[in-house]
Amino acid sequence: MLCVKFSDHEERLSGSEREEDEDDVEAALKKEVGQIRASTEQKLRRFQSVESGANNVVFIRTQGIEPENLVHHILKDMHATKKKKTRVILRMLPISGTCKAFMEDMKKYTETFFEPWFKAPNKGTFQIVYKARNNSHMSREEVIKELAGIVGGLNPENKVDLNNPQYTIVVEIIKNVCCLSVVRDYVLFRKYNLQEVVKSNKDDTQPTPSSLTEEQNSKVVKPETEEKSSKEVKQENKNQDEIETEPKGNDALTV
Repeated sequence: MLCVKFSDHEERLSGSEREEDEDDVEAALKKEVGQIRASTEQKLRRFQSVESGANNVVFIRTQGIEPENLVHHILKDMHATKKKKTRVILRMLPISGTCKAFMEDMKKYTETFFEPWFKAPNKGTFQIVYKARNNSHMSREEVIKELAGIVGGLNPENKVDLNNPQYTIVVEIIKNVCCLSVVRDYVLFRKYNLQEVVKSNKDDTQPTPSSLTEEQNSKVVKPETEEKSSKEVKQENKNQDEIETEPKGNDALTV
């Protein structure tokens, strides 16, 4: 219990004068709270590690940065220069949205999430890549079939292309969370593998990265999610079911 004793002067204050003092105190408190919040926001890091809940997977939350543009820029530079800039990161993928890892939740969420890329008049060729960690209740075949149907429903001109698609839909299941992204140049950049993209590749089917400009990319609206309010980056180790020719190391995914 806190006991407050007013001075003789305060005891003599009229009711209206006390109300004015209370208003002044309230205004001062609001101002101080606003300053504290502003200071906290300024201290937020542009990149911050977040626990993923899975082995060898790290999410990096970003502030004020579009992860799709960031990762594409990194891979485009490495593909052009052929300079190896990391020893332990294997893959890096942007994660644009998340939802619960249950089929009904995924269907409902992706009907809106896919619109910027695939809803008429937008169209494109696509493929779907799927990977699950610490999750056994999802079916890879069912997920791919349902999501492909949703893309086709947005525009019948959207076609599957497993060799050289314009867009690759990345589905990463971690426990009960589904992480989604739509990326470009997935084949050219060797499945967004930082170790492989620096190697000389005479069999590239695409001579140059996607011609979409950064300005066009910035106009794509990404729907926000309930589970995560900010974008993240995740880093993962290479599993045995990936390409056998890839070297051992850690994977990096950009969210």
